[in-house]
Amino acid sequence: MIEIALHSARPIPAQAVRQLYDAVDWWPDRTVEQIGAVLAQHAAVGAWDADRLVGFARALSDGRFHAYVEDVMVHPAYRHWGIADRLVQRLLEALAHIDTISLFCHSSLIPLYERHGFTTFEKQKVLHHAKQ
Repeated sequence: MIEIALHSARPIPAQAVRQLYDAVDWWPDRTVEQIGAVLAQHAAVGAWDADRLVGFARALSDGRFHAYVEDVMVHPAYRHWGIADRLVQRLLEALAHIDTISLFCHSSLIPLYERHGFTTFEKQKVLHHAKQ
């Protein structure tokens, strides 16, 4: 049985997140130390199969008005089990006091987020400014 738990209830080791990033081919340049710093400051939820982290979601927030969902990922061997839905739901419960929660995602994932009440805003665009 997959357990869904907040980082505050069941600490998520940074190394486990690094391994999950590797499994889903995300963020190869993020170090364990950087991930640890992020975990210490943001809402995070883990999906556990016994002692193995198989899913992860996190959000950044100002603590009251806005939150931004940054990562929702599930190990490829555990996809299509409803884990992403459970991660999003638990993250939204943890952020229930926040007025607006936003994210951006691949168009194929829009139905996942719509199931949880997210809507698209066609008039808004996502802009990025990245370090060179």
